[in-house]
Amino acid sequence: MVATALPTSGFLDPQSVIAGAGVWGLVVVCAIVFVETGLLVGFFLPGDTLLFFTGVLVLGGVISQPLWIVIPAIALSAVLGDQLGYLIGRTTGRRIFDRRDSGLFSRKSVIRTQGFFDRFGPAAVTIARFVPVVRTFAPVAAGVGKMRRRVFTLFNIIGAVLWTTAVVLLGFGLAHIPGVADFAARYIDLVLIGIVVLSVVPVVIRALVSRRQNARV
Repeated sequence: MVATALPTSGFLDPQSVIAGAGVWGLVVVCAIVFVETGLLVGFFLPGDTLLFFTGVLVLGGVISQPLWIVIPAIALSAVLGDQLGYLIGRTTGRRIFDRRDSGLFSRKSVIRTQGFFDRFGPAAVTIARFVPVVRTFAPVAAGVGKMRRRVFTLFNIIGAVLWTTAVVLLGFGLAHIPGVADFAARYIDLVLIGIVVLSVVPVVIRALVSRRQNARV
């Protein structure tokens, strides 16, 4: 069972983009994932929905490659994209943001994203994968903040593998169930945010408890 496309059009309609690419469907998916995670201009691209429909269309045969090829290929593209974003942040990121005082490319964006890192540490690189827009700016912020390359690369790989595997398999699995795939596709961002919240809440609670215990000492 293949889900119905979302009410979008043009290159922002993931299902149309993949289906229209024919045998190059997987290449197109990998390229979009790389741009979304590696270049600041890619923040508007529908990464989560794209991966969801990738799983759906693998089941439908529109993407001819099997999951054991699709998932590693997309995960590798995500890893390379984040590495490029980190390099941009490390070399020119601060100059890019300091030139503007408003909008997405501003010092406030760096400060907000840096607060994300201060709260969750290096794990923020992994968590950011599941948050639209944030996953585009997180590697750049990590580069600007001079996070150690080895640490960033480790959490980058973990995040890319978890994100790609979870969302593609979600689409592949739900495509078997009439109606459920349509619902999940429409609310994919909320579904992923819910997963992140459930994953992060225990960490936050543990941090708060530890802070209170330290304050009492």
